[in-house]
Amino acid sequence: MKHLLAGILSLGSVVLIAQPPAPVTKEGQFTFETDRPFTLLELDQNDEPIPTKKKKPKRKVYYGVKTRKKFTRKGFGDKATVEYFYVLKKPDVPSGFARDVYWYDFTRKELRKTGIGAFDVKKGVLAHGPYKKMVGEDVVEEGIFYKGTRHGRWMRYNRQDLVEDKEKYYKGWPKESLVTYYDPVERKKLKEITPIEYGEKEGFYYYFHENGQIAVQGEYHWGERVNDWIENYLSGKRKRIITYPKEPFEKETRPYVRKEWDEKGKEIYSK
Repeated sequence: MKHLLAGILSLGSVVLIAQPPAPVTKEGQFTFETDRPFTLLELDQNDEPIPTKKKKPKRKVYYGVKTRKKFTRKGFGDKATVEYFYVLKKPDVPSGFARDVYWYDFTRKELRKTGIGAFDVKKGVLAHGPYKKMVGEDVVEEGIFYKGTRHGRWMRYNRQDLVEDKEKYYKGWPKESLVTYYDPVERKKLKEITPIEYGEKEGFYYYFHENGQIAVQGEYHWGERVNDWIENYLSGKRKRIITYPKEPFEKETRPYVRKEWDEKGKEIYSK
């Protein structure tokens, strides 16, 4: 199915499955009606075309994008850690609102994971394509990137080649994440994104006005709201900032409104 996060996140085509209607929920100071949540599932095969016998797949081309091969090495001998990966051949910026972005730093000569705001096309290039991490002769992690975000199935192994962990992503979003729409049939007007990982709310949360502007954004950690949650007016101007504890389960620290503005952008409250 198409149009998942279309026009807002530009994430592409995915397979979706409808869930039973959910009741009205409260997110801190805000009340949202999550009408019909959908769960991100396995990608359509159309997202990564399967080559036919008549046409050989192009080398170093993933999801239709040309790449260059890279590797980094740390340490020596059987304790050396080597990462094999690919980066975009043509500079580009991350799309969407994924929390973690992976990119090759020209100065440090290493693959980094940062927030989306820390990436600069002048300082590095986005990872895109297969990734493999080895310690000595043992593969300890492998997966694939899509323009700087984890994508598809990611696996981690111990030194005995046993699976320690496996995760599924869709362009930076855990596959368990929930999305709702203002138009649940056509699914073109995104309403809410709730990041879910291992059954817990984990990562950046977004709620949108019907015109596409971000209404609310915040972060979950272990199912708890943390750091600053920001609410915006329909125009896109800042409305208020609600501050939560920096770490989850800090019951002694209560959330509070830190700043508030009127619709013209004038500050009307500050703590």
